[in-house]
Amino acid sequence: MKFSLFFIIMTISMTTYADTATKKKLPPCLDTPNCVSSQASDKPHYILPFKISGDPKLAWAELKRMIMAHDRMIITHETEDTLHAEANSLVLHFVDDIDAILDADAGLIHIRSASRIGHSDFGVNRKRMEKFRLQLRKLHFLEK
Repeated sequence: MKFSLFFIIMTISMTTYADTATKKKLPPCLDTPNCVSSQASDKPHYILPFKISGDPKLAWAELKRMIMAHDRMIITHETEDTLHAEANSLVLHFVDDIDAILDADAGLIHIRSASRIGHSDFGVNRKRMEKFRLQLRKLHFLEK
């Protein structure tokens, strides 16, 4: 019994965001329009990755700082080159998932933002990622 329970716990703990990140892949978007990803293969969900200008580690640190500084966002999981954050909407407290993967060799940060529930997000997830992009550009961490 102890062995079975240990095996189940180990299996569950191995299926985390870090497992996805080791493959340098973001979770896929569902068929709803409330998700954007720089690794999406279809136009409605696709968003450009962040193209880093300069030191990738500095750009990565600034992205994390921006997320932590936001009132309704919290980083729930991170590794050296991945992060998962949750953003809560102001009025109804819906949760959106934010994922990022640093690909320092390619000079990119792959990004994903997706609503957990519902169908449409009225463009909130795309606007969130573009706001991060604009802020990072203003600080000269991204190419123009």
